[in-house]
Amino acid sequence: MSTSLAWDERYAGGGFQFGDAPNEYLLAQARRLRPGLSALAIGDGEGRNGVWLAGQGLEVTSLDWSPVGLEKAQALAKARGLRLQTVVADAASWDWPEARFDLIAWIYLHLPPADRARATAGAHQALKPGGLLVLECFSPAQQGRRSGGPKLPELLWDRGIVERGFEGWEILELTEGAVRLDEGPRHQGLAEVVRAVLRRP
Repeated sequence: MSTSLAWDERYAGGGFQFGDAPNEYLLAQARRLRPGLSALAIGDGEGRNGVWLAGQGLEVTSLDWSPVGLEKAQALAKARGLRLQTVVADAASWDWPEARFDLIAWIYLHLPPADRARATAGAHQALKPGGLLVLECFSPAQQGRRSGGPKLPELLWDRGIVERGFEGWEILELTEGAVRLDEGPRHQGLAEVVRAVLRRP
């Protein structure tokens, strides 16, 4: 199982492990954003998604359990003249705020089922009514591919996990299938993912 120290080592190796550009699916949601909205990027690592959101005029909090990754996120934000709040915490045990965010970006955060349930409950709590959650995670069909993702099958997502975890939310988009990744050295090539945009009631 992955640990925060393992991620510290990866992020300390130089360069950006997943590139410094935002996830393409998050980028495709630009039309849903407007300056002044509050956003939370969870599992944000070196900050590529949080910094991009800040560049769209959003007030952004990037959360990750790797302080090394978030130091790089702050440096990236500073280099682009942007403000970024960072929180070093495990998404499964963080003290999630109440109805604080207009947007949550859940991009490639893969947790064991019990931890995933706690983080999902946190997202329910922290997103404002009418707020959006944008999610992209690897699906079971990713097993055996070399384009990234966890090795343990219980960490992977499928449509059913999304539907059960966010039952009662409005599904604006929900797809499962193949995409081509070009996100730094760790996400390269054809990959199988679940993508979703959900609105909290």
